[in-house]
Amino acid sequence: MAGPWWRKCPRLTTGCTATNILENLWHLKGRPVSSSASLLSRASCIPTPETRPPTPAQINMKAGNFLIRHQSRLLLPTLQSCCCRATHSDTKPKDPFTLAQKDLTSLYDDIKKELFVSKVELKSLCEYYFDGKGKAIRPMIVVLMARALNIHSNRAGDLLPGQRAIAMISEMIHTASLVHDDVIDGSDKRRGKRTINEVWGEKKAILAGDFILSAASMALARIGNITVVKVLSQVIEDLVRGEFMQLGSKENENERFKHYLEKTFKKTASLIANSCKAVSILVNSDPEVHEIAYQYGKNVGIAFQLVDDVLDFTSGASQLGKPTAADLKLGLATGPVLFACQQFPELHAMIMRRFASKGDVDRAWQYVLQSNGVQQTNYLAQHYCKEAIRQISRLRPSPERDALIRLTEMVLTRDK
Repeated sequence: MAGPWWRKCPRLTTGCTATNILENLWHLKGRPVSSSASLLSRASCIPTPETRPPTPAQINMKAGNFLIRHQSRLLLPTLQSCCCRATHSDTKPKDPFTLAQKDLTSLYDDIKKELFVSKVELKSLCEYYFDGKGKAIRPMIVVLMARALNIHSNRAGDLLPGQRAIAMISEMIHTASLVHDDVIDGSDKRRGKRTINEVWGEKKAILAGDFILSAASMALARIGNITVVKVLSQVIEDLVRGEFMQLGSKENENERFKHYLEKTFKKTASLIANSCKAVSILVNSDPEVHEIAYQYGKNVGIAFQLVDDVLDFTSGASQLGKPTAADLKLGLATGPVLFACQQFPELHAMIMRRFASKGDVDRAWQYVLQSNGVQQTNYLAQHYCKEAIRQISRLRPSPERDALIRLTEMVLTRDK
């Protein structure tokens, strides 16, 4: 069996540079850039000076330790050569939630209008999660991106009707996916209250999720742009493919991490990436601008999920609104577990049996906490956020653009 990828790069050479290794692992286009000083200082994954290696020869080590301990060597040369726009204006960026609040005030009321149905029980099912208590992260990103793109395209910052509809549709697709996920996972808690499947049963929950998706599709059709329809239809396909990927696992440890990141994109980041791309299509015909919007959404989405996977090990149920170690109990090996495998090979067998044997969940939990898997996953999330900053910084300066930059910091430092 071929050895892991990091064993093929025992030292930095012209044919196998640190940047190449990063690109192989994260499959990113372009290079990361530095964000604000506060982003770098507040991120918990920055290594202390004593953890940095004195010589490049120590690169011959396993992937997880390599990523953390060589952070400065990997990023600094790239940072120095980056020539994108300044990421911040002189004024302090506004809070993203505050800046988007006006556009999101009627979000849930508008969604309930789309879900109008005469049958009382179905109406209650469909409106159950649209109670205004969700974070509304996705529509917030879409609204800020739309305004930033409108200003970049020499228009007024106000939202176009189609852009406002996309913000609403993104939340509807996300919520429908949560309803279906809860059925698949057998979850009994969501956002601090009982799940739809727990209250009404699995069959009605599935139908409610389907109905929300159908209402979102109708709203999407009314936008009247076939390219936007194609882009957002891709999200639904990705959600299904991502769920199927989550049901399986890879025996080969090299394939396992790639499988995890691809699943993370399909289940979480695709919706944000394609929603951002969709609002760009409505205001600008330049494919490069579409790609900027898409790449920002993709990288922020993956970082968001990586941090979420970390919180499953570091936050209590009261903060998350769901039980801790939920992923392990579902048989899922997320970033912290996969990184911990480098220090505790015993985890490989547990991953393959999906932590199904007695005591697996508790032992895996302890292994992760004893390893640096959490720190390495945090560092990986930071890398994705830096790439998101690099992309969005290519747009013309605006309060909304700077708010999207600040959002990457909030993604890294959130605790719920």
